[in-house]
Amino acid sequence: MTITRDLLIGGKNVPAQGGRTTSDLAPYTGEVYATVAAAGVEDVTLAVDAAQAAFDGWAATSPFARREIFLKAADLLQERGEQAVALMAAEVGGTRPWALFNVGLAANMLREAAAAITAPRGEVLTAQEEGVLGLAVREPLGVVAAFSPWNAPIILGVRSVAAALAAGNTVVMKPSEDAPIACGLFVADLLHEAGLPAGVLNVVTNDPADAAVIAEALIADPRVRAVNFTGSTEVGRIIGTHAARHLKPALLELGGKNAIIVLDDADLDHAVNAATFGVYMNAGQICMSGDRVLVHESLAGEFGRRFAAKVGTLPAGDPSRPETVIGPLVSAGAARRVAGLVADAVAKGATVLAGGGEPDGAVHPATVLTGVPEHADLHYGEAFGPVCVIGTFTTDDEAVALANDTEHGLTAGIITENGTHGLRVARRLRTGIVHVNDQSVGDEPQAPFGGAGSSGYGRFGGRWGLEAFSNTRWITLATEQAHYPF
Repeated sequence: MTITRDLLIGGKNVPAQGGRTTSDLAPYTGEVYATVAAAGVEDVTLAVDAAQAAFDGWAATSPFARREIFLKAADLLQERGEQAVALMAAEVGGTRPWALFNVGLAANMLREAAAAITAPRGEVLTAQEEGVLGLAVREPLGVVAAFSPWNAPIILGVRSVAAALAAGNTVVMKPSEDAPIACGLFVADLLHEAGLPAGVLNVVTNDPADAAVIAEALIADPRVRAVNFTGSTEVGRIIGTHAARHLKPALLELGGKNAIIVLDDADLDHAVNAATFGVYMNAGQICMSGDRVLVHESLAGEFGRRFAAKVGTLPAGDPSRPETVIGPLVSAGAARRVAGLVADAVAKGATVLAGGGEPDGAVHPATVLTGVPEHADLHYGEAFGPVCVIGTFTTDDEAVALANDTEHGLTAGIITENGTHGLRVARRLRTGIVHVNDQSVGDEPQAPFGGAGSSGYGRFGGRWGLEAFSNTRWITLATEQAHYPF
């Protein structure tokens, strides 16, 4: 039975003004999973109307009342773990472990946001004049435009709205066309059931063909005061340009070309296991996935043999089967794109150690390549699929140079048994995140999350998220009358 969902505006489920709908396809079967409303520009205006109307009341709501809503939503999410598993398997091809990871981390993001609501905000300043009290006060911005992606739908759906709402803003959310329910309506349903007032969070779904028009209309509305986007670097550049044109701050978390560095003192068993997880979790469709594994030459031969053997045994196929590790990509087209990157690399001299070949629908084989030349598209391009390239180095300087040879700077992993050695290398990497003696995929709700270069700017997580969606005002209070020169 196909699910049907409308827009969520002002606390009500309403059809698009034009009456249009669009299909949400299941990647593994290719069948229609859901039919959702396809908004037009007029629906964007209605959603911003609702968010603006709700802003004053939400901003004035007691921090303790707001905190209670977030904590209840976290509990509701964990109670509905099995619902999330089924939803992610059908809508985005997510495996059971990945879906449950989404649930656990997203619930903790809500709890961290709840804690931040009642944490101290602002400062008492030293004033120049006698008898004057100076304050730096943080206040919400107003309406925030939130764009949430499909690849970690519940994590990133929650992250796109949690800090903004916790800071006292209202939100209009535009979820990905590939997961309008999991990264949009499902998250909003939980928050509203937990007690979020009508209009505080609105969800506008759209047809893929209308994505650019809807995004531009949302950002251009003068009542929208900030923009929050997680997605590809290509689209992030467009979103950032629109925001800059309208002088609105934007928080952008974009793509990565992430390296996992295996130093000469690494434990090989740990390195193989860590790299396998870091590359192939969610079929490589994570912004933090390890596209490259850089191995010290003294370990490279043995690492390559063990790694390729392990990758070759990873179960692939139906995401609803509990043993599946490599589920489908988000679409058959995405799988063909990844296959094209592999074929291009092989044609230009790369060697296949595991996998390769043609995809089966949206399922692409877990693939390991070596000897990928610089002129191959995969060398600098983000795979965003179950593919990685093994490279080698002889010195720390060479490892750092290879890892930094990208415009993206999101995350990295350094596998070593020597923490000080790992930290020395970590400090030289141009990334927003580095994990020493671990792989590249790691996210914690209290930590500053974000990248450098073409991986975006701004930080989610903990107090950094609330700072991104609030404004600092300077207020003074004179305790005695001042004297003026005229």
